[in-house]
Amino acid sequence: MDIREVLALNLRRRRHAAGLSQEELAHRAGIDRSYISALERSVYAAGIDVVDRLAQALGVEAADLLKRPREA
Repeated sequence: MDIREVLALNLRRRRHAAGLSQEELAHRAGIDRSYISALERSVYAAGIDVVDRLAQALGVEAADLLKRPREA
């Protein structure tokens, strides 16, 4: 799993856990909704500042969004 996929998976999971739509997360993070969608589909690689803004909007550490899931 590459880092884009890791971010996509964690971002989607955290957003769902917080009960936020892509639109609401985008609003809170000051990012366009279509960009959130693209990140969750691994289309774009987010810059570190964007990762930090998303993490703050989700109430987690930026590192949490980049943490690889444990192997099953």
